[in-house]
Formats: sequence, C-alpha cells, structure tokens
Amino acid sequence: MSHSDDEPEQSSDQRGGPPSEGSVVRDRFSSDEIFQRIIAAAEEEITEGRRELFFSAVAGGFAITITVLVYASLLATTSPTNEFADANRVVASMLYPIGFIYIIIGGYQLYTENTLPPVALTLERLASFPALFRNWGIVALGNFTGGAIGALVLAQTGVLTPEAFGMVKYLGQKGIEEPVWNLFFKGAFAGLIVAGVVWVEYASRDTISRLVVVYLAFLCIPLGNLYHVVVSFTEMVFLLSLGQVGAATGMLQFVIPVFLGNTVGGVVLVTVVNYYQTSEGRLGPMDDDRSFSRLSPEEWALGSLVGRQYVPLLDTHGGSDGPGEGHQIMVPISNPRTESGLVEFAYTVASQHQNVSVHLVHIVEVPNRMTMRAGSGQRAQIVRESERKLSDFRDRAEDFDLAVESSTVVSYNAFREIFHQVADEQPDQVVMAWDDNKPWGTIKSASKIDELTGTLPCEFLVLKDRGLELDEVLLATAGGPDSDLSAEVVRALQTEVGVDVSLLHVVDSPEEREAGERFLSSWAADRGLDDARLIVDDSGDVEGAIEREAEQRSLVLLGATERGLLSRLASNSLHLDVVNTVDCSVLLAEKPYRRSLRQRLFG
Repeated sequence: MSHSDDEPEQSSDQRGGPPSEGSVVRDRFSSDEIFQRIIAAAEEEITEGRRELFFSAVAGGFAITITVLVYASLLATTSPTNEFADANRVVASMLYPIGFIYIIIGGYQLYTENTLPPVALTLERLASFPALFRNWGIVALGNFTGGAIGALVLAQTGVLTPEAFGMVKYLGQKGIEEPVWNLFFKGAFAGLIVAGVVWVEYASRDTISRLVVVYLAFLCIPLGNLYHVVVSFTEMVFLLSLGQVGAATGMLQFVIPVFLGNTVGGVVLVTVVNYYQTSEGRLGPMDDDRSFSRLSPEEWALGSLVGRQYVPLLDTHGGSDGPGEGHQIMVPISNPRTESGLVEFAYTVASQHQNVSVHLVHIVEVPNRMTMRAGSGQRAQIVRESERKLSDFRDRAEDFDLAVESSTVVSYNAFREIFHQVADEQPDQVVMAWDDNKPWGTIKSASKIDELTGTLPCEFLVLKDRGLELDEVLLATAGGPDSDLSAEVVRALQTEVGVDVSLLHVVDSPEEREAGERFLSSWAADRGLDDARLIVDDSGDVEGAIEREAEQRSLVLLGATERGLLSRLASNSLHLDVVNTVDCSVLLAEKPYRRSLRQRLFG
C-alpha cells in the first residue's frame, strides 16, 4: 500500500505486520529508554521522606544479615577446614544472593544499589549534590543500623551453629587482615556489579528476568572474593560484639576501604559510563511531554537538601542574598482578585512591627505541558497582567505606611513553590490563604510535602477567609508557643482596628474550672490582653466549645494543636473538624520548631 506525501510513514510494528526489510524488531529498551526509566524512579526516590527512606534501608540491612547467615552456615558445612580454595565453596555461594534478592525485588534500599539512580539525576542537574549526599547518608545509616542489629542477634543468640559461628568470625578476620588497597579495589568491582545490576534491572521487562540478573550478578561477589560494604559492616559488628576487634580498627582497616571502593565502582565505572553512552536526547519527552528545567549552578552545588525536579519557569524577584534588616513578611497569592481580605489582614499584622517590609508573591500555577520560550512575549504578558492585578494592593499599602514589593512566579507546583520562595528569601513570617479550591489545599502528595512542612522555616499564619470582618474575634488557647503567636496577632488587631477579643480555655471537668480560670487570667495578663473577655468551658469538648463560642464571632484564632499543620492541611488530614464546621473565618498559627532525630524518624 502506498502512502501519500501528506500521510506520516508508519513503522512496521505500528501497522501490525511483519517488519520490512532491514528493520529491527524491538524486544528490549534502548539505552535512552533505560535511562528515562531510571530518572523517573530516581525522582521519586530522592524526594522520599527521611523516615520512609531510613526504615526501608533498615529492612535492607536486615536482609543482608540473612546473606551472612546462610553463607556462613553453608561455608562451614562445605569447607570445614576454612580452606577458601576448596571447590566446595562454590556450593556455599549458591545462597549468598538471597538477601540481595529480597532487597532489590522487594524494593528495599541498599547503599550500593543506590549509587546509580540519584547520581544519574544529579548529572542531569535535576537534583542538587546536597540532595544526593542526603540520600546516600540516610540509606547508608539505615543499612548499617539493620546490619548491626542483625549481627548482634547472630553473635549473642544460638541462631548460628558452632561451626557457622566460627565461620563468621573467620570471614570477618580475613577481611580485616586484607591489605587496605586490596579491599578498595575488590570493593570497586563489587560496586560495579551492584550498580550494573540496577541498569540491567531497569532494562528488564518482567520479574523473572530481574530475578535471574540479580542472582547471577550477586553470585559473582563470593565467587570473585569481593567485598560488599553492608556485609563487611555486619561482619565487623559481629567481631566487635565479641571483643575481637576494636571499632576504629574495624572501620578504618575494613569497612571504610570497602565503602569507598563500592562508591567509586558504582559511580565512576558504571553510572558515568552508562550516562555518557546515552544520547543528548536521553531524557526525551517524559510525563506527558513535560520539558525539564535544570537547576542553576548555585542550586546544583549548594541547593536544598530536598532537591527539586523543576525550577520556576519565571521568577521576577530574582532571588535574595538572605534575610534583610527589619521584620519581613511574605504573602503568597494565588488569585489577587479574591484574596484582598488576605492582603488586608497581612497589612494589619505588619503595621504593628517597626521597620517592616511586605513581599507579595503572585504564584501562577501552570499545566505540566506548558513551556515558556524566551522571546515569545508570553513571559512579558504574564508579568504585565500580574503587575496590573497587584497594583491595587501596592496602593493600599500606602494607607498602612508600609514598604511593599511584589513579584511574579510561574511554576508547575504552587504549594511547593511557596516553600522554595521562603527558603530563598528567609522571611520572619508567612501569611497565606487556605481554601479547598486552592492548589495547595487539594494536593495529595503528603509524603513529599512533609519534607517541606515538617520543620517550618519561619512563622506561618494560614487564613481560611469566609468574608473576613475584623470586629469580634475568639482566641482558643491551651498555652504553648503557637497560641503566643495568635496573641501577637490579636494585639495587632486590637491596636489597628479595635476588635473585641474573647479568650477561650477548655478544661476536662467542673472540678478543674477554678484552675482553668487562674490559668487563663494569668495567660492573658502576661500577653497584654487584660481587657479581653475570659471564657472557661468545663465540658472537656474542645471542638464543641469552639463551635458554640464562634457563632457570634467573625474570626477564630487557633494556635496549632497538631505538628506538621501545613502537611495535614495539604493532605486533608487535619483532625480539627471545627475548622470546617464554623461559619466564620479561621486563622491557624504555627511557629517553627526543631525536630529531634527521633521525631524525624518516628513522627
């Protein structure tokens, strides 16, 4: 069948017939396609929450313990005289890959397997070096934690037979006695094998193929007398628990040389080589034909530990050198037409500070398919329209005697862009709107948002505007820094517009009412709210009390009672149902706080 000049030529597989002469039947991915699959997986992995990443790595460390267990047990049976040259050790090696199969097929995190995807993402300038090192560090720590726990169990319980127990000791001592440079190069070849497995794994189309590849590849480690860092660390901790090696000796003469060798082997010999064998169009059109923006050189070298896939398409502010003098308030705006109440509220709060500046950031969210070509006029049009919409806000600021600047940001993700702007500008306070129709009120990717909102960089005031009228306000408090922030806002509203203030404190029973009254009276006096109406509710029902008292008020202020407030808002998991049941406007206040390592891992 002939084709007209206007018709695009179809490939043989598109027509469904046999290939034409000289064509190739594609039954495997090209190198570019493999790289695209790795990039897609790495984007999800490198932005994964610290907690999830750590415990996945702990599970990987436990799985390595299984390898140590079965390898030592079979080796003790087939080579009872510790003669490593004995041909029977081939039999003992048959189950060595079992732990690695659990890890890779099961989707756990392994340090050496982790070298390829994040490095590929960093080479493409889609993630920063701090993001890469953060990923490596968490995975290595998790692997070592799981391996150490498993080693202690093997050393201090009767899991191992006496022969296998002696074999684990022998394997550890043998590694420590190996020259450091030998360990490094043996580790490099092991790193090459493991990172190569990742590349081949993403080239596979089914689980059976992956299983075969993983098994054969990891079988090469014991047969080649090579070293894997997590196995080596597990053996070192085993010896350490028996008092047969010092921690410094074990780390410096055994674990660290293997660690460095694995890293160099995975990164240089595989990642870089595989990266440069792909074409210049290796990323291609991914995720519905989105175009990829690269990090700037500064962001690439020193950027956020979270890392990010996209930089803004447009940012007229151009970044900041850090916090300036005086009190700085940032107000992200999604729709200037409907958020005049938010800006008015922000101006009222700002007017109570000395030497204050306000930055209005109009964040325009665009579809993923959209690109902005330089010189097309599209950028200028967006900026002109944004400036026109913000001009009334700048004029209104003169009535408050405030210094106001404005900027426009075009981004694929409005909610996340707020935190990028905060990290860049480092304001003292952010005043933002929350509404179910806003992009940051409907986003569902909570695990990634938690990295942005789990430890807030500054004070946040989040307003749910239901026709805000500043006349009678209710502040519900149980004490704490977030209620202190609400008190500061109330004082500003009293000074500027003369609002009537009521303070509400809820106790569990009538017997606690007197103590509650003393607390509330003292709390109000300490915060300059002596003239406020004091209300103590002894029902024990916090939300019910707030709902009852809010009926005659125009605004309710709630100090955050739940940590990770913004991530809960964004993922629709806020436990305060009263926020949605009251008819008046609601302001949620949250101060920054530092989370300990335990809080980061366990919540």
